Amino acid sequence: MTGTDSPVLRVAGRPVGRYVVRPELPARLSPRPHLHPVTTLAGTVVTEFNPADHLHHLGVGVAVPDVEGHNFWGGRTYVRDRGPTELDNHGAQRHIAFQLRDPDGFVEELRWVAAGTELLRERRTVAATGLTDAAWALDFTFSLTNVTADPLTIGSPATNGRPGAAYGGFFWRARKGSTAPHVFTADREGEKDVHGRPADWLALTGDTWTLVFAGATDRTRRDPWFVRTEEYPGVGSSLAHEERLAVAPGDTLVRRIVTVVADGRLDAGAAATLVRKAVSP
Repeated sequence: MTGTDSPVLRVAGRPVGRYVVRPELPARLSPRPHLHPVTTLAGTVVTEFNPADHLHHLGVGVAVPDVEGHNFWGGRTYVRDRGPTELDNHGAQRHIAFQLRDPDGFVEELRWVAAGTELLRERRTVAATGLTDAAWALDFTFSLTNVTADPLTIGSPATNGRPGAAYGGFFWRARKGSTAPHVFTADREGEKDVHGRPADWLALTGDTWTLVFAGATDRTRRDPWFVRTEEYPGVGSSLAHEERLAVAPGDTLVRRIVTVVADGRLDAGAAATLVRKAVSP
């Protein structure tokens, strides 16, 4: 890794991702550290930052639309019986320090702050690992600790009354192409059939690239996937799908997502093989 505010992830010396530590963004976008651009080993960009359709989509990172009413996702807030509403309720994730920095990854500490108060303290571990000549894996773990004296609950538009919109947690905004990407799991395909369901892994394929997302712990695998292909290409793991997720004072929630980044269009067999290699102990 090199640089102070934009360290670069490398696989066998090849740059595959830039990590923006202190983004200069309006408060409405819920500023937060993120990865962009992320590329395949051949150099194809597979993330998007600040796109016109959703300005608050920032590459790869952690974003949550509702932490006790504070918006760490960006943009409008979904309010029950009112719909998407402009509110002055945006939080920010602020880098504290790197505990570890290597060319292939880092361990970072962050503060989640809203209305002048720190709500959550995060420990984020990111690592890049080569798999084949045409594929590598991004291993992304986040641990969120409630540092307040009261219980905190995490919600989503779905828990606030908008069915099917359980976004919030790990989120990857993929690059928009001339056609919508294809999405599939081991036994389902298409946005309608894979969205809102848990699956050991989920693949998103563009014209010349494939992303395969996998929960790397039992608890992470129980979270349903949030998937968009037609409106925009994006995949996330839902922390609050049907009900709000409570975090008691001093308690920590942990999630780990491993994403295979591959050149070419993988089929289900190839996707499953690479996931096994990426997630194996």
